[in-house]
Amino acid sequence: MPETVRHTGMRRSAALIWPALALLLLLTLNLLKLDHGRVALSLDFFRFTIVDGHLYGSLIDVLNRAAPALLTALGMTLVIATGGVDLSVGAVLAIAGALAAVLLTHTSAGVGAIVAVALGASLLAGLWNGVLVAALGVQPIVATLILMVAGRGVAQLLTDGQIITFERPAFGFIGGGYLLGLPFTVTIAAAMFLLTAVLTRLTALGLFIEAAGSNETASRYAGVQVGLVKLLAYGGCGLCAGVAGLIIASDIQAADANNAGLYFELDAILAVVIGGTALTGGRFSLVGTILGALLIQTLTTTILTRGVPVEYTLVVKALVVLVVCLLQSAALREMLLRGRRRA
Repeated sequence: MPETVRHTGMRRSAALIWPALALLLLLTLNLLKLDHGRVALSLDFFRFTIVDGHLYGSLIDVLNRAAPALLTALGMTLVIATGGVDLSVGAVLAIAGALAAVLLTHTSAGVGAIVAVALGASLLAGLWNGVLVAALGVQPIVATLILMVAGRGVAQLLTDGQIITFERPAFGFIGGGYLLGLPFTVTIAAAMFLLTAVLTRLTALGLFIEAAGSNETASRYAGVQVGLVKLLAYGGCGLCAGVAGLIIASDIQAADANNAGLYFELDAILAVVIGGTALTGGRFSLVGTILGALLIQTLTTTILTRGVPVEYTLVVKALVVLVVCLLQSAALREMLLRGRRRA
């Protein structure tokens, strides 16, 4: 058993090498800049400033902006590990933000109660996906596509298709506050990561999720309640998306049901895949997902600070993600190795 555990740990560590190297390479690229046609060193990207006890800088901005995507990617990791996928995280994110905005502007309820209601709705949305997949046997891509479309419509109905603005300092602290000098969003993302890690690595839940994704039939014969495991995974994914929705609504002090969370499901899936979790299910890596989310956000920030035209942004992002995924491909590495041997 110790030998098996050691080999598993080595495989998981190997899967983290490529996203970590890609992130390191991207950070190294930010050390260089063109100065009158010559390459020069620049520490602007890594410079920090302290204003009123708050840390500011490009790296802090990366952590702050990556928090919503990181949260949705954490939930997506659990779903993908079961062999499924959740295309509705962007819509659930929009529902949470819209519901919070409506309650903030139309009721006198406290911020704590409003947050609880919004997160409760997000959890129910995730459980709805879980029921369709686990209990009714609907294909995950179809089940979550239903909520992806209907959820966006629900968010627009809540806001009457308008952008609802509000002003509540206590709620604004979620997306715009600071704790110990760092943006509060970083604290939220770190807390959710630790909670997810504890539940999946210090309890049997993580093993059940991997078993359900690796071989569902064998897991059932082994006594694993696969339906319940999937229900929990989809519920957790919805909850994570709800937290991300509250952060975005709090940050802009508004709810935009049309654009909030748009294409977030794609970034979440990319972060999970870059982090080494296979779309076929089974073993997953939370640390890898974090590296993937940070890589995507660092790439976005780098593109913006380098003055790359906006129309090229998505193309550059897609190319970098493609390269990282190809580097992770054992088949491609074997093919290249065979070519070198023949040469």
